[in-house]
Amino acid sequence: MREQAGLTLEETAAHLEVSSRTAYRYEDGASQVPRLALKTLRAAAERRLKACEGGKADFRFIDLFAGIGGLRLGFESIGGRCVFTSEWDPHSQQTYLLNFPDNHRINGDVREFSKNPDLIPEHDVLLAGFPCQPFSLAGVSKKNSLGRPHGFLCDTQGTLFFDTAQIIAHHRPTAFVLENVKNLESHDQGRTFATIMNVLRNELGYHVQHRIISSEPWVPQKRERVFIVGFREATQFDFKSLKLPPAKSGPKLGTILQPHDEVDPKYTLTPRLWEYLQAYKEKHQAKGNGFGYSLFGPDDVARTLSARYYKDGSEVLIDQPGKRPRRLTPLECARLMGFDRGDRRFRIEVSDTQAYRQFGNAVVVPVVEFVAEAMKPHLETALAAGEQRPAFPGPGLAVTRSVTPLAAAHG
Repeated sequence: MREQAGLTLEETAAHLEVSSRTAYRYEDGASQVPRLALKTLRAAAERRLKACEGGKADFRFIDLFAGIGGLRLGFESIGGRCVFTSEWDPHSQQTYLLNFPDNHRINGDVREFSKNPDLIPEHDVLLAGFPCQPFSLAGVSKKNSLGRPHGFLCDTQGTLFFDTAQIIAHHRPTAFVLENVKNLESHDQGRTFATIMNVLRNELGYHVQHRIISSEPWVPQKRERVFIVGFREATQFDFKSLKLPPAKSGPKLGTILQPHDEVDPKYTLTPRLWEYLQAYKEKHQAKGNGFGYSLFGPDDVARTLSARYYKDGSEVLIDQPGKRPRRLTPLECARLMGFDRGDRRFRIEVSDTQAYRQFGNAVVVPVVEFVAEAMKPHLETALAAGEQRPAFPGPGLAVTRSVTPLAAAHG
């Protein structure tokens, strides 16, 4: 109930008017929780769920390798309801739970569910930012001669893509969206990507397209990712022909930076670290290498934020004239990735180290929103032509609600 209410332990303590120590004892089971406290917390959870899930869902989706929910935000923006989440990292789970009121738990290792996909509820769209673990292709003829299986049951065995494919094969969702790093397309001279596309197209029978999209039109960061979109039935969706906003007209760093007086001095590099980074860059420049820190001002577009940002921040340092440069703050990272944007606030309660890792591993939300919006009319058509899905949990803690196909809901 605390998680569904979107509260930290400290906030729960304040809400229940008890000490933080007492709240910790409640959570650990060391003290019995009074009935009034449970009732108060249940009411808070109900209010949050109803406020965030009011109205009917146009379609249902699942969020695999969810991270902190970037893909989810994109597909909620077009009327989707998340009915299953899988994310193994406990710190990412913490951030996810704070920002998404759910009628379902966050599940851990997806491999437990690919073994038994019936544990995953029925859904219309599958979302997965699966990690790319290298695997190689071997000749089908050689495998046949050895009496070994081929296809994704062999070529991708042991990879997390295999688990994603198993779930798609079992549930046959109307559509899926997979996201990965740009280099997936060229990994192992293109053989890895060829195997993935062969599985999706020829073995699972989906109509699949892909496109590399940079985030520059939406956020002040050059971050290129490959998106793979598949529909179970043929559609008019044409990924390559989608017109992207011009990158040159995209925002600059000044639009996401906090005022100087709001930035804690701890984000300014120490003299020792700044000296080390300068010496490191000079050493490699003398050898003709491009390694070293990158300094940016308010009129610039940043390099790609990575999960290693917590180490020294060298890939995106903010210039402070007259002072040593500084790292981005976690709030600025949330803005740089499009999580905290416009009227949308994104809560960050984990340590700076974990926040940097989470945002460095995330998708840029406005890019996902763009892809989702482009897919929306084709989802409408596909869902209107298909059968209505079974009932699924709604906004209450134990309430069911039926799903209306997207086109019917808008009609």
